[in-house]
Amino acid sequence: MSGWLGNHVITQIGILVNDIEKVSGAYADFFGLEKPDIVVTDTADLAQTRYNGGATEARAKLAFFDMGSLQLELIEPDHHPSTWRDYLNEHGEGPHHIAFVVEGMKEKIMLLEGKGFPLQQKGEYTGGRYAYMDTFKELKVLVELLENDNN
Repeated sequence: MSGWLGNHVITQIGILVNDIEKVSGAYADFFGLEKPDIVVTDTADLAQTRYNGGATEARAKLAFFDMGSLQLELIEPDHHPSTWRDYLNEHGEGPHHIAFVVEGMKEKIMLLEGKGFPLQQKGEYTGGRYAYMDTFKELKVLVELLENDNN
């Protein structure tokens, strides 16, 4: 049985940080890995980011560590309203989400919303889209759905 998502393989863990340069350097040193390039999420016109139902200009700096079958994502949000900024303000630095690759993003969002897990934020990225579902009350972390165009 593969659960509500059709997939139970965690593909990514997202961690919120205040200083991505410092924290990515610490992870690189700790694991003996090369420090990854830091990328910035697309502008609002491309990302089409929506947070709690409304458009937002929110962007974030990201760093990705590929750790075998799991990717570690460091996220430093800007000041605009977003799941990242609000979560960091409320909970401090640390784990934000676990991510799963899904097929049928709209259907999965509707299914989870029907189970009491509202859509918190969604947007586009080059090659796909993401959605953060508010599963914190039950799972103590958010669930991110990732749908890639070239599965």
